[in-house]
Amino acid sequence: MNSEVSICQVEPQLVVGMRKQGTYAEIGTMIATVWRFAAGSGAQIVGRPTFICHETPKEAMKANEQSNADVEVVVPVTRKVTGTDRVTCYELPGGQMARIVHKGPYETCAPTYKKLFAWIAGNHKKVIGPTREVYLNDPRKVSPDELLTEIYAPIK
Repeated sequence: MNSEVSICQVEPQLVVGMRKQGTYAEIGTMIATVWRFAAGSGAQIVGRPTFICHETPKEAMKANEQSNADVEVVVPVTRKVTGTDRVTCYELPGGQMARIVHKGPYETCAPTYKKLFAWIAGNHKKVIGPTREVYLNDPRKVSPDELLTEIYAPIK
């Protein structure tokens, strides 16, 4: 898939989420936990699971190897719900974002990120917050080669 970079306006979203230190291999388990919590909370789920990356690509690789990556996953919901000590409910900020779609296994998204960041630099923009990966389909239902991930970077 030859995905191009585009600029879009992302609206703030009410989300249920979980954040902890660990490895990116935990994202799937964390999404399942957050999804179950959201589904059982009485709030309707209104979007796809999302990973929020609080580190730069260089920092992320090192943190993941050291098992102290800042890993956050969220699921958009319709209404505010009471969280727990592990799962919280809050408004995820919106704003102007550069967007690209990666097709294929999650582990092979590095070239897509490079393309996104090269486009941002080439267009004299700056990344001003955590990047996001929105998982558009379910890895339990499609092959790794068919996975689609929207990658967003907030820019100014």
